Order: sequence, then C-alpha cells, then structure tokens
Amino acid sequence: MELFDTHAHLDFPDYAEDFEEVLYRCRENQVVYVVNVGIDIDTSRKSVSMARNNSGIYASVGVHPHDVDGFDERHLRALHLLAADEKVVALGEIGLDYYRDLTPREKQKNAFRRQIALARELGLPVIIHNRDAHKDVLQIIQEENVRDTGGIMHCFSGDWAMAKKCLDNNLLIAVGGTVTFKNAKDVQEVARRIPLDSLLLETDSPYLSPEPRRGKRNEPGNVRFVAEFVAELKKVSVEEVAYWTTHNAFKLFKI
Repeated sequence: MELFDTHAHLDFPDYAEDFEEVLYRCRENQVVYVVNVGIDIDTSRKSVSMARNNSGIYASVGVHPHDVDGFDERHLRALHLLAADEKVVALGEIGLDYYRDLTPREKQKNAFRRQIALARELGLPVIIHNRDAHKDVLQIIQEENVRDTGGIMHCFSGDWAMAKKCLDNNLLIAVGGTVTFKNAKDVQEVARRIPLDSLLLETDSPYLSPEPRRGKRNEPGNVRFVAEFVAELKKVSVEEVAYWTTHNAFKLFKI
C-alpha cells in the first residue's frame, strides 16, 4: 500500500528540529509521496529545494490569498521560473479566503485570476484554497476555465452540491483531517458519495490533525488516519482508498 499526502507545509518552522523523524514516520505509515505547497515566493522556493533533495517529495508554487497584497508581475515571473523545475507539479496554494479577510477581496480575486492564467500557460493543475468564499471561487474558476488545467479543491469544506460543481469544473476533491471531526457531517457526506476516482487525501500539515491526533501538530504520516476513516465511510478497504487516491494524484500531477 502506498499513500499520497497531496498538501503539506514541511518547510514551516514547526519541523525545523525533527524533519528527518517526520519523514521516517511517513515511511512507517506507508506515506510514500508528499506535495509540499508554497504560500508565497519564499516558501515556494523552499518547497522546490526540499523536493529536489527528497525523492518522494514534490513541490507546488503559488501565492496564498493572505499574502497577495502587492501581488504583481514580479511574483508571476518568480513563479514562472520556479515552475520550470521538474519536481514542480502544481500551481498553488491560490484562491480566496473571506474568513480572515487579511487582504482586500479585490486583490485576492485579481491574484487568483492571474495565477490561474499562469497555470494555463504552464500546463499545470491548480491547488485552490477556498474559505467562506464558495460563490466567488466558483465564479472565477468558471470564468478562468480551470477546467482546462484541472486541479484540487484543497481541504474541501463545502456540501455535496458544491462538490458536484467542483467536479463539473475538472477539480478533484481533497479531504484531510477535518473529515474525521464529529461535526463535519457535510464533508463526511461528500467523502461517502464521491467516486473514488475523484478523491484525494491530504493533511495540510502542520494544521488540522485528524482524530485521534486532533490538537497536536499534524504531519504527513497522519494521512493514514484520513485514509482509514474514508474507507470506513465508503465501506471499502483502506487499500482500495490508498490505491485510488494515489493513482488520482499521479494522474493529476503527471508523475
């Protein structure tokens, strides 16, 4: 069995003291592949460097909605250069965040649109952050033809109706630790109903640890708990969940 964590931030300071131990626990839990996701130019560079130095780690480059104040051509040029590396498999984490509203919404929308356009130019799928912005995210992905690039709705937080709209726009649904939370009924319904060939697993490490690790620092090895929980929801084996979600990631990322 091989598991794939499609979204982690292992370059964050949280892992500075035990990075190698974290990778060891990945192997212990049969997590063979990880995409390390950039949230700005600096972390995107770190993600590429980490991917170059670790065979099972791949990189995604992008500017998160919290970090798009001042987003301009310099950011696009930097992302274009970083994306040339063979270990870069996606453009992201990009999108909209209306929960914290740390950046004006129009600036978020502009950066989101321009990064989707760059992904289309580069032929890369997108990794989309969507928090309390369902309507605007759907409008932008439709207007910017995300269907052409494909991608991931990261840390999915909507209901089944939202999931179907994402699937209609050639986006895979990624579920992480939140699916194991008792109050996550909508996400659990999505995980139960979605076809296995449209599903991905993630951790969003260091955030959102699944039960039974909730409240502790998350790490990619914990994606196994997510896989086991999804298998119970779907009444299939964890091996089948692992096979399909890893297959889907390989296909999307062209690995």
